[in-house]
Amino acid sequence: MKNILYRLFEHNCLDREEAREILIRISKGEYNHSQIAAFITVYLMRSITIDELSGFRDALLEMRVPVDLDEYHAIDIVGTGGDNKNTFNISTAACFTVAGAGYNVVKHGNYGATSVSGASNVIEAHGVKFTTDVDKIKRSLEVCRIAYLHAPFFNPALKEVAPVRKSLGVRTFFNMLGPLVNPVIPKRQLLGVYNLKLGRLYNYMYQQTGIDYTVVNSLDGYDEISLTDNFKIYNKFGETIVSPEELGFKRAEESELFGGDTIEEASAIFDSVLNNSSTEPQKNAVIINAAYGIKTIDSSKPIQECIAEARESIESGRAMETFKKFVELNS
Repeated sequence: MKNILYRLFEHNCLDREEAREILIRISKGEYNHSQIAAFITVYLMRSITIDELSGFRDALLEMRVPVDLDEYHAIDIVGTGGDNKNTFNISTAACFTVAGAGYNVVKHGNYGATSVSGASNVIEAHGVKFTTDVDKIKRSLEVCRIAYLHAPFFNPALKEVAPVRKSLGVRTFFNMLGPLVNPVIPKRQLLGVYNLKLGRLYNYMYQQTGIDYTVVNSLDGYDEISLTDNFKIYNKFGETIVSPEELGFKRAEESELFGGDTIEEASAIFDSVLNNSSTEPQKNAVIINAAYGIKTIDSSKPIQECIAEARESIESGRAMETFKKFVELNS
């Protein structure tokens, strides 16, 4: 590792195979936490290259616990995290909204590293027990159209670096990797990123995979559609900038999306959205992200129709019903 660090400190880059090998060795516990922290810090000082990101992804997918769920044609809705906005769990709530609307979802998530509550925090707070049992995962999809994959259970390298990420408390390239290493390798994905540079990077990578994807970024730095500003959309059809107003939404204030200071506070907001008792900005943020998830699944649907489906999922109670079934089945 020392030689690698010296190379990186001199502004050299890793090729794809070197990046793959290093991450495999990290996952095997060959480096101590100080070395891992130094390695991670390099990528806080400069941008990651396509080869490096691809090599890290190769390693994680090679070592993953594979799960074959191709028959369900599911979507994953996820943000990279690391936007330092500490919102409530918008992407996770959007997943249950999409499932409530009748579409299959396989959510890949983790504990929060740069925010109070990650997807795993809010789901675990409701009593859910994470599993790698494929039969249970399939049962969850069949009964309530959604399954949850806790990243450390399926990606051993992520488990190895979790203490370092938590102690650093800042976004790292592992935030970037998370959405790329869902062990199911879903053919549909809605991904939120915290800046346009990262949006272009993912757009390029997804174009090489052939999956149906949408990458979103709120121009004021949210890694999801926050409706606090205009947002950019990348997909296989091109790029576009959209304003909240042209979709019929009122702009939100940052404070209206704050997720609280504890997991309990974040969980309460999450529950209120699915229960259709939240504030309008909180509900709208979930509706618009769920709508673009539905649009990713069926690109022929006008976005207004997708918005209507997402809204109906929440207001009819189906989103909360889906969540309750999910908790009951997975606790």
